[in-house]
Amino acid sequence: MDKSHAIEMFYDGDCPLCIRETRLLQRMDRHQRLRFTNIAAPDFDASSLQKTQDELMAEMHGRLPDGSWVTGVEVFRRLYSAVGFGPAVWLTRLPIIKQALDLGYFVFAKYRLRLTGRCRENCSIEPSKVAGGL
Repeated sequence: MDKSHAIEMFYDGDCPLCIRETRLLQRMDRHQRLRFTNIAAPDFDASSLQKTQDELMAEMHGRLPDGSWVTGVEVFRRLYSAVGFGPAVWLTRLPIIKQALDLGYFVFAKYRLRLTGRCRENCSIEPSKVAGGL
């Protein structure tokens, strides 16, 4: 990954909420600090990242310039810090707020296909290690 980027965001381009968030971040990214990769693109290959499509679909993933990975709410913290919201992001690390956000994200990630109208039957996704493994 190019060191000029703070984080690469892996998003589901078939998810209307993910698309909205990605577009917002693209508009806010005035200094080109973010990189965006659509995991729903026909030419995307999760195995090239040593990940599975299911892993990437289960929760938000971000890759740092050194190649390390962050997941869940931490990805959003890194994204919003990179576009200048560091002071506000700091508040999300306070214990009670952090726990609430992690739990909220865990529930959203597990049921996002249903919540976004992309699933009609039993199709919850199992996020790994989100909210302390709830």
